[in-house]
Amino acid sequence: MIDPLDGTKEFVKRDGEFTVNIALIHQHRPVLGVVYAPVTELCYFSTAGSCAYKAVGQESPVQIFARAQASHPPVVVGSRSHLTEEVKSYLLRLGDYKMKSVGSSLKFCFVAEGESDLYPRLGPTSEWDTAAAQCVVESAGG
Repeated sequence: MIDPLDGTKEFVKRDGEFTVNIALIHQHRPVLGVVYAPVTELCYFSTAGSCAYKAVGQESPVQIFARAQASHPPVVVGSRSHLTEEVKSYLLRLGDYKMKSVGSSLKFCFVAEGESDLYPRLGPTSEWDTAAAQCVVESAGG
């Protein structure tokens, strides 16, 4: 499953927060995921049942890990484009939190590398938007 341009709004704004997402789906589950941000040469990748990695440019990949426990206050990553009333209500129930706004599937990757605790997405989404990053998050322990 390939999403050649995740983060169309970010691409149009030229802010560099768009990605190319590639996933291999087996029996309705992502078993390989690659999330690549071409502007920053940032790449996250994993295979199911293995480790997750982050690489920047020509540097050697480093293994990444989701946080075992949420920080206090939790760091929430979200979209500038999809802050619905449902998400706002959820965040109110969460209590104190810090918010990071990021575009595309990089939100998942921030959770995977332990930069954020939570990405609440309560509205509809499509498999091509989430499959690659889901594999990375799960492989990182998220």
